Amino acid sequence: MAGLDATVVNIALPRIGTDLHTGLSGLQWTVNAYTLTLAGFLLLGGALGDRLGRRRIFVTGVVWFAAASVLCAMAPTAETLVAARALQGIGAALLTPGSLAIIEASFRPEDRSPAIGAWSGLGGVAIAIGPFLGGWLVDAVSWRLIFLINLPLAVLVVWVAVRHVPESQDPNAVGHLDVDGAALAALGLAGVIYALTAAPQGWGTPAVLITGIGGVLALAAFVVRERDTSNPMLPLDLFRSQQFTAANVVTFVVYAALGGSLFLLPIQLQRVVGFSPLKAGTALIPITVVMLLLSARAGRLAQRIGPRLPMTVGPMVAGIGLALLVRVTAGSTYVGAVLPAVTVFALGLSLTVAPLTATVLAAASEEHAGVASAVNNDVARAAGLVAVAALPILAGISAKAYANPSAFSHGFRNAMWITAAMCEAGGILSWLTIRRPLPTAPVSVPASHCALEATPLRAGSARC
Repeated sequence: MAGLDATVVNIALPRIGTDLHTGLSGLQWTVNAYTLTLAGFLLLGGALGDRLGRRRIFVTGVVWFAAASVLCAMAPTAETLVAARALQGIGAALLTPGSLAIIEASFRPEDRSPAIGAWSGLGGVAIAIGPFLGGWLVDAVSWRLIFLINLPLAVLVVWVAVRHVPESQDPNAVGHLDVDGAALAALGLAGVIYALTAAPQGWGTPAVLITGIGGVLALAAFVVRERDTSNPMLPLDLFRSQQFTAANVVTFVVYAALGGSLFLLPIQLQRVVGFSPLKAGTALIPITVVMLLLSARAGRLAQRIGPRLPMTVGPMVAGIGLALLVRVTAGSTYVGAVLPAVTVFALGLSLTVAPLTATVLAAASEEHAGVASAVNNDVARAAGLVAVAALPILAGISAKAYANPSAFSHGFRNAMWITAAMCEAGGILSWLTIRRPLPTAPVSVPASHCALEATPLRAGSARC
């Protein structure tokens, strides 16, 4: 469910915009409302599972996600769709942490790696199918079906979970839930993202100033809260590690480039090049296929030679792929322009993602491995949020430009140059800051790595 949702919505954006009579801002919020609540409540969802029962919270998340999917499918206006997507993100925040935590609790240590490999592989298959299935549904029937396909999946998942999955809790999970911290994080992100999205109306307008300043203040209050509370959602001690901080900075830069480019590319392919939703969805499949084939190998390579070189070369190669996307204009062919660019981009990501995850986990102590993985995942989500909101502004894509294919294409080329530069900067940062972990602090590199929209994996722990 989560894998399909991560890939089909972007493909449907142009058709959603047409049917619901909304422009670029509405499409930005269609993506960001989901990511916002997912990022804001992901850590809280994991903590709820540890305390109240992982299967219980997982099933609750699945039911919540399915109910919100129905609301998305029935949405009569763009505003209703955005609200439903925000609810859908809350459901995802409940179900996402539980899936890997259930594996950890249900399998013997020696069986966890194969279980994680199966989990990763099946999730990757869903994400690979997603663009093709989403494009076909949009073409053949309606974009509303991309949400309704979650219903039969939810029924099956709930039945299997209730019948076959044992309940588990973390006996060491004590103290109060950091609900205040989660609320401050969500409010802060919402204020900043709203201000960035509304900024084309004028940076000095009351709405932009109030929400932007309020968001920054809420994020500052979140940091103070996490520093002073006895049971923080985000232990700030993690960032005392230079390696951990550096890896998360690289994560933010690279995933911002990823999120921004994958938001604009399907629109460019459909509104400018003239691809159908199905063809646009199929055009992105090489990214997932290459990731599935090469990510595990990149993890093993980083284990042998250290993460510094793969994390330097990987973003730089991905940046070359993004730079090649400037060739995708009106009249471009898939084989001549799109395929080479997305293939090079995927090769770069394959070199980057698994070593990046392993570096984050190696920089944290064993007892903080789970929260370190979750923090890195949240950083990646926040990067996508900021990129979807800010990249159109930086590239000169206004509401008027969105309505004009020629003007949008010009802004798209600017955006690809910007995201390419971000990836190159990520590679340089890795070379300057990433070091090989000390032999006394070995890390278990993932034997298989999940797809980009899922939670990072760690063989032997499986916590998120």
